[in-house]
Parts: sequence; C-alpha cells; structure tokens
Amino acid sequence: MSGRSKSLEGAGVLDDSATADTRPPPDDEQRSRSRHIALSRVSGLQLRLDTPKGRGVFATQRIASGTVVDICPVLILSQTDNELVSQTALYHYSYNWPVQQPDGRIVQHQAIIFGLGSMFNHSTRDQNVVWRRDLEAQTVVYTALRDIQAGEELCISYGSNLWFEDADETTDVPESETDLLESIEIGG
Repeated sequence: MSGRSKSLEGAGVLDDSATADTRPPPDDEQRSRSRHIALSRVSGLQLRLDTPKGRGVFATQRIASGTVVDICPVLILSQTDNELVSQTALYHYSYNWPVQQPDGRIVQHQAIIFGLGSMFNHSTRDQNVVWRRDLEAQTVVYTALRDIQAGEELCISYGSNLWFEDADETTDVPESETDLLESIEIGG
C-alpha cells in the first residue's frame, strides 16, 4: 500500500460476516442490468489548468449539499501493473482499492479513476466534496459535503499520508515587522 495514493479509512470495508447468497440465480434481464453502470456528473463544472495547485475543478454554478457531483469508473490494477504505474506520474491519480480474494482475504490494490473526480485537489481545511468507493460497481462516487458556490474549487481529502506539502498547513510568515504591519487590514 502506498502513502502517495488517496485513501479513506473505513470506506469500502467488506463484511467478513456475510452469509452465503441464497437468492436464485439472476435471469437474463438482471444479468444485462448488472453489466451496465449508471455514470453521472453534475452540470456546471470546469477544469482549470492554471491554479496554484496545478489543475483543479471549479463550480460554475451553485451545487447543493448532498448532490452527487461525479460518478467515475475505475480500473483496478494487477500487482504487476501497479509496480509499473507506481514509477509514473499516473500513480498520483490512483486510489487504494480493497479486493476480496476467492479465499475471502482482502488484498489492497490500486485503482485508476477515470473521470473529472480524479482531478479534485486536496484540502485539509476546505474540503467540500467527500468520496466513497462502490466496490460492486467499481466506481468512485463524489458527493457535495456542503453547498458549493460558483467559482469555488471542489476539494477532497487525500488522507494524512501526503506526498506533497499541504498548502493548508503552510502559512506565509511576514519576514519583517513592516511586512506584518502592511498585512493588517484596518477597515470600518
């Protein structure tokens, strides 16, 4: 498991206490539906290439709290593919993905996210989108945590094992007393 990829503690945990499935086998219509995954994206999103964090996704209109912002399919990497991808920039766009083995064990893989959700930047303080894995559908669902205003960047949490300096944790400290005094706004 890598410290460079996005993780969400507690999400996507498979229940080891699940009992055997006693439902009848699916009919043709059910099988057909199970091969189709509904993908959606809220309107009013814009990918900007020139933000202080690099690329970023911004709202061009208000998004209400609880709105599903994006549903993105994933490609689960084999261990061999993961070793290759881990040597590339693409690895920064991968998520930890638990996979249940035939013997019931859970093995961590990496998954590449396809969709605009993979472009959401990290914020420790100002995250406004939460994500969850849908293990069965092999998608990541991004949902607005609060109302998001037009012009606001959509941010998620990448977890605590960041491979970069957290912009929310760094502060610009004035170099001199003059800089400090100039940075104070007095208004009324």
